[in-house]
Order: sequence, then C-alpha cells, then structure tokens
Amino acid sequence: MSNEVKDHPVKKTGQKLSGRVLVCSGGRYESQANAQIRESIMDGWAECFGEENVVAVHISAAASSIQIMKPTIVFAIGSYLPESTYFGEVCREAKKIGAVTVFWATEDPYEQDANYRVTDDFDVVFSCDRWGHNFYQRDRVFHLPLAASPKLHYMPIEENVEKTIDVLFCGVAFTSRKDIVRNLLPVLRDLNIKIIGPGWAELGIGFSDARIEKSQLVELYRRSKLVLNLGRSLHFENKRFVIAPSTPGPRTFEAALAGAFQVFHEDTYELRRYYSKDEIPVFSNRVDFERIVETYLGNDKLRFEMSKKAQARTQAEHLYSHRIKHALAVLQSEGVLKSD
Repeated sequence: MSNEVKDHPVKKTGQKLSGRVLVCSGGRYESQANAQIRESIMDGWAECFGEENVVAVHISAAASSIQIMKPTIVFAIGSYLPESTYFGEVCREAKKIGAVTVFWATEDPYEQDANYRVTDDFDVVFSCDRWGHNFYQRDRVFHLPLAASPKLHYMPIEENVEKTIDVLFCGVAFTSRKDIVRNLLPVLRDLNIKIIGPGWAELGIGFSDARIEKSQLVELYRRSKLVLNLGRSLHFENKRFVIAPSTPGPRTFEAALAGAFQVFHEDTYELRRYYSKDEIPVFSNRVDFERIVETYLGNDKLRFEMSKKAQARTQAEHLYSHRIKHALAVLQSEGVLKSD
C-alpha cells in the first residue's frame, strides 16, 4: 500500500521538533548532480531543526556516526543501485538507539528493479517519482518530489537584462532528448540557440558538448528567452515494469527559482500538479512548440510576468524545506516519530 504526501498536510501550528538528524548518502558512483541535491536537502533539514542539529556523512561512515551522534532520525538519500552502498548496517545501528530510519530515493524510477536493497531496512521510504512509488513491495512508501534550494538556485529576476539567447537547453543528449530536438529543428534553425551538454555537438551550429558549472547555468538562464525542459531517459535498472517517469525532475524547480522562463515538454499532465499554465507553458509536438515561440519569444513583458509567477510559486511551495516538513508530517502521521 502506498500513499501521497498530500494526504498528510503539514500542521500550521508553528510546531517545532527537537532532536538531531543524520543525513547519509554518497554511493561509490554518486553523480555531481546528486551531490548538489544532497546539499540542498541538508539546507531543508537545517531550516527545520537548526544547522547545529543536522550532520551529513558519507554512507561508509554512517554506522559509526550513529553510535557517536545518537540521532533522532537517520535520513538516507540518493541511489540504491550500487551494491557497494550497503544500508543494512546503518539501519541496524539506528534501530539499536531507537532512531527513525528514512530513505528518499532521488533516482526513481530509473533504478526501480533494485529497490529491494532498501525495502526491508527502512521505517519509511519516499520516492521522487509519483508513478514509480507504487511499485515498492512494502507498506509506508510515499511520493515526495524533489525541489529547489534558495541558497543554491535563487536569483532575482531583472526585467531589463538583455537576452541574447532565444532558446537554451543544458543537459546530456539522451536518446529521447535528441529525438525531441531533431523534431524541433525546423523551428530552431531560425533562432539563436544554445543546446549544451555531452553528445549534442554532432547536430551542428548552436550545439555543444561542453559541461558547465551551476553558476554558469544561472547566468545562461538570465540571458535566455526560452529555456527548454526535456526529461531524461537513461534507465539503469527499470526492465521489470518499464516504469515511465512521471514527476518533473529537480531542474524544473531549480530553474523556476532562478527566474528562467521554461518551456516544458510533457507526455503526462504531471507538471500541472506543481505549476499552472500561466507559470510554465507546455508542448508535446512541433506544432505546439512553434505556437509557443510565436506567442512568447517577442513578448518580453509576458515572459517576465510568467517567470515571476513561477518563481513565487516555487518559493511558496517547492523548496526543500517544504519537502522536509511534508516528510516530518508523514512520519508523525504514521506514528514512527513522536511530536513534542
């Protein structure tokens, strides 16, 4: 049986939990993107508990850290795929001191066939993917989407900044993304585009294999009129149920907080759970995309107003502090964490 986070609303009583939180992650093959997500999640916990009560350690040091720190909550995040990332020992040490154990799977559904590595150990599991969270063979599995961090992603939106890039995309050229972009080429060829990331250069002018830092990406957002949002398709262990990704990835929330005007490629209506049509427009084919270009590319004022709305929505609902508060509400509702 699985549930949605929305079934457990955060109590608006100003209630604050006391205790200490140990955040652990960092499998052998952890990506830089996942390391940044970990840092963002840390910020969310610190906002709820105070920085002095939140400690992050590598998974290899987590079991010994539990013995010393005596945390109230042990919160593991990231990938459960690498066999070298062993969570059983961590959970056993946590249970010895009565700590609540939680895992937030931030790579679902791309590794879903390997979720047996965490299903028996943790008190509660959260999955970043709404559809994928239904495929765990256990109780107490909840959907918890990723989010954005004010410290890492927020930028004020400046109405008069010169925007020299018509269409921007930054990310690895997965097969599904290439298929979408090739379909859009008749429209893109007439525009000033920057499509950046490993695997793109072969498509010609405007495409680059470069990797860029987050600070560079934020600056590119500022200089771009339209920012393409294309989902990924790199499945590592997803052959059993072939689960299609549903929930928007963290880049959606991060870009919105940074003030980007996003154009979202969708094959589900999941985005509308998070943003309205006057915050982020969507397309599913070339005709839709061409209509978006005609509507928004030359309308600076409309793009500015919509970017402001998307940024405000993110600040109000889609920060990591919101996600942590939801997680705490679930833990209390399930009776695994006592409120003060």
